[in-house]
Amino acid sequence: MGPRTEPEHTHPDDVPVQTALAALADPVRIQLVRELAGAGDWERACGTFDVPIGKAALSHHFAVLRTAGLIEQRDQGARRVNRLRREEFDQRFPGLLALVLRDKG
Repeated sequence: MGPRTEPEHTHPDDVPVQTALAALADPVRIQLVRELAGAGDWERACGTFDVPIGKAALSHHFAVLRTAGLIEQRDQGARRVNRLRREEFDQRFPGLLALVLRDKG
């Protein structure tokens, strides 16, 4: 097995609002974003999230979040770690993440 392909990232400035809203419309992706919001940059590896889906589906959800400019990923040895692009995303879509991340209720 050869080296993994580096993930491609989309900057939030290049994301249409429809893409951002679609990425945040899925409950699994909202859970991923919430867990990343509670962690420091590059602390969470892909396999550490508490979501009830398989590895292939999880990879798909991470790809959707990257394409929407919400996360960045990088490889650290055998692990792929994640960062929520909160500051950049907030500049592009002020208040959107705050609405998604606020307490349910």
